[in-house]
Amino acid sequence: MRAITSEIASQPALWRKAADMAPALAGLLPAPGEPAVAIGCGTSHHIARAYAALREERSLGTTDAAIASELSPHRSYGRVVAISRSGTTTEVLRALEGPGRSMATVAVTAVPGSPVTSAADNTIVLDFANEQSVVQTRFATTALALLRAHTGDRLDAAIADGEAALSQALPVDPSEFRQFVFLGQGWTVGLAHEAALKLREAASAWTEAYPAMEYRHGPISVAGPGTLVWAIGPVDTSVLADAAGAGATIAGEGLDPMAELVLIQRMAVDLAEARGLDPDRPKHLTRSVVLP
Repeated sequence: MRAITSEIASQPALWRKAADMAPALAGLLPAPGEPAVAIGCGTSHHIARAYAALREERSLGTTDAAIASELSPHRSYGRVVAISRSGTTTEVLRALEGPGRSMATVAVTAVPGSPVTSAADNTIVLDFANEQSVVQTRFATTALALLRAHTGDRLDAAIADGEAALSQALPVDPSEFRQFVFLGQGWTVGLAHEAALKLREAASAWTEAYPAMEYRHGPISVAGPGTLVWAIGPVDTSVLADAAGAGATIAGEGLDPMAELVLIQRMAVDLAEARGLDPDRPKHLTRSVVLP
């Protein structure tokens, strides 16, 4: 069995473990009303984006999300939440040592003792969600489960949906499509971008992601019979109707958005194998970007 396959299958149990940790970590993560920014690179940035939007939706305080290399030195926050699976990503370390130095910082990582644990004031280690595969799956969703639980989300339904997403058949055969589009609204926009990244990394697929209402503002022009449009969480149904009218196939199982992501991770592995690719070792990628 490929590493990524077993890692995908482990997710619902890890979400429960992360949710159980959340009450004890309340003092490390942003307090209600505290302005915060969440940073990361690649997958971690997409999770940061989802968390930031979710925190604002819950009226817990102004929350931005930034790619670590783009953290503005001209803004100030009560706390910086840095997400890095390996704890070695150069841009995250530079952000914590540069613009983040004057603010309280907490790192969420899978590796105890990694450089990010020294760069941040506090660290949350999710070592039970660490991965062998280059392509991130379970660390990202487990970090999000922790952050969702901290915002007050009960994850029982998400965990049940995640288990269902592991056992049910995929809604489509990905090899039938040439273009994959993922749509979200609110906090699921970050997950739409993460879904697109999974197919791009694992299967070298043509993927795009948009806030649902933005899809009609140009991107729908290339939709057609070879396009799959997948809704992550509730999106405006008129957008999906317009995509279907352009010839696209519509998917989205109505599961919790993290569980939808599990289905998409499985689809990425299936498509990679259909194309003769190794989803554990995608082209041109390494587990962490470490710059000189």
